[in-house]
Amino acid sequence: MRIPGGADGRRLLAISFVDRVGSGLWGATAVLYFTYVAGLGTAEIGFLLGASGAAGIAGPPLGGLLADRVPLRPLLAAVQAVRALASLSLLTTTDLRLLLAIAAVGSLGDRASSVLTKLYATRVADAERARYQAINRTAANLGWSVGGLAAAGALTAGSATVYRGLLIGDALSFVLAAVLTLRCGEPPSPARLVTTSGTARCPEAAWTPAGSPAGTSAGTSADTPAATTEPAVEPAPNPWRDRRYLAYTATETALFLDDSVFRVGLPLWAVTATSAPHQLVPLLLVLNSVLVVCFQVPFARFGTTPRAARTTLLPLAAVFLTGGIALAVSAADSPWIASAGLTLAATAFTVAEMLHATASWELSVALAPPTAQGAYLGVHGLGQAVQRSVGPLAVTAAITTGPLGWIAFGAGLAAMCCAQHHLVRDRGDRALSVPSVTVSEH
Repeated sequence: MRIPGGADGRRLLAISFVDRVGSGLWGATAVLYFTYVAGLGTAEIGFLLGASGAAGIAGPPLGGLLADRVPLRPLLAAVQAVRALASLSLLTTTDLRLLLAIAAVGSLGDRASSVLTKLYATRVADAERARYQAINRTAANLGWSVGGLAAAGALTAGSATVYRGLLIGDALSFVLAAVLTLRCGEPPSPARLVTTSGTARCPEAAWTPAGSPAGTSAGTSADTPAATTEPAVEPAPNPWRDRRYLAYTATETALFLDDSVFRVGLPLWAVTATSAPHQLVPLLLVLNSVLVVCFQVPFARFGTTPRAARTTLLPLAAVFLTGGIALAVSAADSPWIASAGLTLAATAFTVAEMLHATASWELSVALAPPTAQGAYLGVHGLGQAVQRSVGPLAVTAAITTGPLGWIAFGAGLAAMCCAQHHLVRDRGDRALSVPSVTVSEH
């Protein structure tokens, strides 16, 4: 299979795989480590994970802002190194305050690296970014599965030494990811100056007023030599002043809730409100990973262009609603109906995850000006970061309300899809496309 982006595209897939292997090791270990090694109570662990997750919200905009100002490759490698250092530092203390500070740094690096990796993939894959995103997600899911299975096997020993070893494995995955990143090339960046004939100028062509002959400027004639002046460098667009992009990011926060459904909502609902066997829960999570690995790449065709991505939002709305209704049906007394409802819900929310991932990647780039891609994608990354904090509250509210709560949950996400479909329509104020910009690195 041909990988967009050439050698650097293939290396980035390896980086995503290695990164996710480490995340799988730590994801299956974190709560157990803090319980049996650090000696924290349940409330302390909840506070630690919640507060560090909230600190990570600053990671995407900070990483995106830096990416428009410094070379991307060493920046991404540095962030990976910070994540490795944070993971190893957790081994040095059991004090809650120090653990919170270390975990906050790790969360900040985790969310920043996610945006920087997306930006690197966008620049390397260029027009094939939708297909590359699908392949990258497949590699990441495979890595997560490998890490989770390795952790499950190791945890059968259940000793503090094993917990520490898995945390060290997580740190080493970040070290390896940093080394692989340094082997990649620096992708072209539209935000950096183009160098032509030794003169720096903006990536866009020099502006000539309407009616003026080519090569002349306003206030001069073709017969009069024009003064040699450098074209004015326009300030980079600011995503914090782009109300359309901010509104788009707000809707994205809701559409990322499928993550909390699988992490919190579906398992908790299955064991507390349905008659389905508890053994079904891990099988549903496996089903999620298998479907993503098998179908994420074929689903890339739904985001090959910005208009295709926008159109995908309507079937996405129907799938979200189906998932909510299926969870409501799973509350039936019959174990068979409950199991069927949970399976349908897991399938629906996985399809929603794949459709949204495809549309979100394309639209988040298409709505961003080329000269401020990093800053804009950093703001977009806030949607997923904020969801990590508020998502558990949203799904537990649906669980508390009961079957009607899940129907309302699905209907709310469907309505948000329709709102986003209206929001990102091409109104003529910005084309839903990102032109290819070739820049010099000298």
